[in-house]
Amino acid sequence: MGILEDKDNARLFYRYFSRVYDTINPYIWDDRMRNQALEWFDADRDDRVLDVGAGTGFATEGLLNHVDEVYALDQSRGQFEQAFRKFGKHGKVHFHMGDAERLPFTDDSFDKLWSSGSIEYWPDPVAALREFRRVVKPGGTVLVVGPDYPKLRVFQKLADAIMLFYDAEEAEEMFSEAGFEGTRHFIQQRHRGAPRAITSVATVPESDEPNDG
Repeated sequence: MGILEDKDNARLFYRYFSRVYDTINPYIWDDRMRNQALEWFDADRDDRVLDVGAGTGFATEGLLNHVDEVYALDQSRGQFEQAFRKFGKHGKVHFHMGDAERLPFTDDSFDKLWSSGSIEYWPDPVAALREFRRVVKPGGTVLVVGPDYPKLRVFQKLADAIMLFYDAEEAEEMFSEAGFEGTRHFIQQRHRGAPRAITSVATVPESDEPNDG
């Protein structure tokens, strides 16, 4: 387990990193990549959407171009302080402090769920994906963006020491274990040589039965 997969470490990290997050993030995950993912997400204006690991609100801004309101969840107060400056504390974005592995929402609460730049910090990704499946209605869409596993061994060792990196095969295993079927996985990259993102788009089964493993 990487150092930032420990929740206390991640919260401490983002207490400081949140101040520069919006400056650094576009070099890894930019508007073009986000907008492509939004096409795969295919949200309708009246969809009830949850953004898990919403952070400073970069994805939330994109989502608001497609839906009327967004429920944003994060465990970092520092990240949300930046988001409050963008959206205010009351309005189209409804903020919730919480944990991806224990979502504070009832079953079938949302039509769609988005999570970008968060899975790499989850100690138990399958548990979080099961939670996603629980709170999204049958037939709803779940989209998760995470860091693709590096190809070079020197970067693999560094990645393993920091947080979760994974490839398409591992992504398929996680989504399958969480009870999803027909998941699609796309590789996105800002430019050649830049870090690669892996974007997974899944549908909650229509005849959904809880899978507690």
